[in-house]
Amino acid sequence: MAATDRNGAVAYGNVVMAALALHTGLAPATAQAETAPEHGVIALRYLHYKDQQDVKVQYPNYSGTEGSSFKRITAKSPSVYVMAPIGSDWTIEASAVIDEVSGATPRNYSDVSGATPKPGMNDYRKAGDVRVSRHFSRGGVSIGASHSEEHDYRSTAVSVEGRVSTPDNNTTLTVGLAHAEDAINPVNQIVVNEAKRTNELIVGVTQALTANDLVQVNATYASGEGYYSDPYKNNDRRPDRRKQAAGLLRWNHFVDTLNATARTSYRYYQDSFGIAAHTVEAAWVQPVTRWLSVTPSARYYTQSSADFYYDPVMDSAYYPGPIVPQMFSTTDQRMSAFGAITLGLKAELRWADWTTDVKYERYEQRSNWRSFGNGSPNVDNFQADSVQVGVSRKF
Repeated sequence: MAATDRNGAVAYGNVVMAALALHTGLAPATAQAETAPEHGVIALRYLHYKDQQDVKVQYPNYSGTEGSSFKRITAKSPSVYVMAPIGSDWTIEASAVIDEVSGATPRNYSDVSGATPKPGMNDYRKAGDVRVSRHFSRGGVSIGASHSEEHDYRSTAVSVEGRVSTPDNNTTLTVGLAHAEDAINPVNQIVVNEAKRTNELIVGVTQALTANDLVQVNATYASGEGYYSDPYKNNDRRPDRRKQAAGLLRWNHFVDTLNATARTSYRYYQDSFGIAAHTVEAAWVQPVTRWLSVTPSARYYTQSSADFYYDPVMDSAYYPGPIVPQMFSTTDQRMSAFGAITLGLKAELRWADWTTDVKYERYEQRSNWRSFGNGSPNVDNFQADSVQVGVSRKF
């Protein structure tokens, strides 16, 4: 499911979707009854993220020349995850993360100045979640809660999810519900004590087609109301209701001759803001030795623009943006029409009860990479690099 981020742009991941992760192990998919894991796991992870924009046009008060790159956001994110079985029927999971975000905001689209290489903003986000599962012979029930807080935004969510399998355990039906409550209090006090509420439903089917093939299909629907505008962007006025729907198809295939797993997926997303998006993703998990595996991956994403998105007028007389006399409007680049490609490479080392992994991803977004229509003009190209390092141990 493509959820929304704090400003209502399309983003990935939510409480319910985490419960529907498709099996991605290296071994073939074999049918088995649901039971609590035999061992617990504790994992530490660190993410370093950095992005930049290309400078297409020189604006007043902005450093950098046309054709150069404009460095934006840097994020550092350590996290911890713990999963522990309780007897043979129960499992508890919990995680915590601290995000340190600093740098400049997008050129021309924000009231927060990104005019110099020095940081235009600095923020910390603290988030945590807990999930308790009860396992039965042919299914299970999970209840989860999460909380995220930063200086101007607070979000709390709860979820419940149930699973039931056929007698041969080859087919599993999953249904999940989630509710989120967000509170918005920007430092510029354009708005005070605004709120946003979202309800979400997801229905999924996982089917073991053969000993080597696992398929998952799910559909998600979300309905939200409240404050979706971005108070830090000029002339940003968005509807106070948003409906979202998405369909996802995943297929994992184990290749016996190479002892490898191919993971593929396609997702279609559409919302009441007018955004329609397609995502195609593929990864290849290849063991190199008994202890080492590598996973190259690629993802292509394309979306149309929101109905109320308008392209910035490249005229210094209107800096930092034109005033558009309409009910709803935004120049948020995330709501423009564009295409994006992500390439990644992950290496994973397993030794006894220990697992260590390193993953690098390169993301690039361009308006002319959009499929099924033209991309939005006057939007800077955007690039991002991320490195994730993790270590985990069974206990």
